[in-house]
Amino acid sequence: MVLGKVKSLTISFDCLNDSNIPVYSSGDTVSGRVSLEVTGEIRVKSLKIHARGHAKVRWTESRNAGSNTAYTQNYTEEVEYFNHKDVLLGHGRDDDNSEEGFNTIHSGRHEYAFSFELPQIPLATSFEGRHGSVRYWVKAELRRPWLLPVKLKKEFTVFEHIDINTPSLLSPQAGTKEKTLCCWLCTSGPVSLSAKIERKGYTPGESIEIFAEIENCSSRMVVPKATIYQTQAFYARGKMKEVKQLIANLCGESLSSGKTETWNGKQLKIPPVSPSILDCSIIRVEYSLMVYVDIPGAMDLFLNLPLVIGTIPLHPFGSRTSSVSSQGSMNMNWLGLTLPERPEAPPSYAEVVTEENGQSSHAPIAAFDFERALQGQLFAYIQEFRFLPPPLYSEVLCEVPWLLYRAISWSCRLGRLIQTQISPQMRDHLAPLIEGIHKKLT
Repeated sequence: MVLGKVKSLTISFDCLNDSNIPVYSSGDTVSGRVSLEVTGEIRVKSLKIHARGHAKVRWTESRNAGSNTAYTQNYTEEVEYFNHKDVLLGHGRDDDNSEEGFNTIHSGRHEYAFSFELPQIPLATSFEGRHGSVRYWVKAELRRPWLLPVKLKKEFTVFEHIDINTPSLLSPQAGTKEKTLCCWLCTSGPVSLSAKIERKGYTPGESIEIFAEIENCSSRMVVPKATIYQTQAFYARGKMKEVKQLIANLCGESLSSGKTETWNGKQLKIPPVSPSILDCSIIRVEYSLMVYVDIPGAMDLFLNLPLVIGTIPLHPFGSRTSSVSSQGSMNMNWLGLTLPERPEAPPSYAEVVTEENGQSSHAPIAAFDFERALQGQLFAYIQEFRFLPPPLYSEVLCEVPWLLYRAISWSCRLGRLIQTQISPQMRDHLAPLIEGIHKKLT
């Protein structure tokens, strides 16, 4: 019987990475082979492939329309990213059963290559949620005369890359909250919570270092905790369905009344999870770190810090042993991305300040009463900043706002010292200089 002569029909992908897992992103070319193994000679009308990528949501809600009357409301929505069809063998006319349109395949294993390009638009990352999914697949269909078609579908993974090395994802996240506990007419002391993390963007497998301070001035025993939550949001017909899942947590020590606990980089590891989905109109996947204080008999005091789970890990910029350009090229060819150009680094300290200048900086100052006037604190501040070698350019590139703040603060402090520590005659000479420096900084 002809049906028994088809032994297997398989689909394989040409992987772009070393892990042999079919993973792609927008603009990539998806290629592979459809393998057909037969045990005897068969006649075939066509061998087709159908590739599709789409996001789909679906859920139901029960409604009450009155006494003893209820109905179910369905919510569904779909977004299609691409739809590709191709004929690998034969023709695409399914209604043609003429003998001339048949192809003969002999016994053995036969392979048919296929290839198509993913569109150059943001594609949602592959995802399986409770009320929706984002799927990408290739389906092969073998049609023979007077027989049912043989079909096979195989999915592949698409990642919409999120680079956590962007300024918005490298910014620290912090917050402070306080709660006063009450019991009938008696008011207890407050419970305060302050927490901070170094950045907003992380990748799976990284550990989040949590810096927090919890102060318990209440009369109750409290417990500080931290949790990472995944929030799935599904949208259809103007409605939204949300699912919140706990993916990682940790627990601190119990705090009795009047005690304080400090977390100096307490680590919470991110398990293997799906990256954030931020560009899909019907499915959104977000993450947050909740640092909270568990208070028995009362509402917990909690602090939410937003997270973004990306696909491109943090680059180790700022090392003294390697240049910025060499570190920025780590495995970027496979991702097809380029880092933004950075301005040229300034000249080194040795090129600007000679050894003679450095030695002359310690020579006595020839002025009317300078030696006695600079015996106090002001001299220490001036000496500290004279001809000291600056930090490396890569170390201060991301800290310019902080350094500017420090410089303004230093100029203000120097001005206060002039007003209080030196004589009026000396003050008249130095005040215009400090005022000019402060104006340039602000």
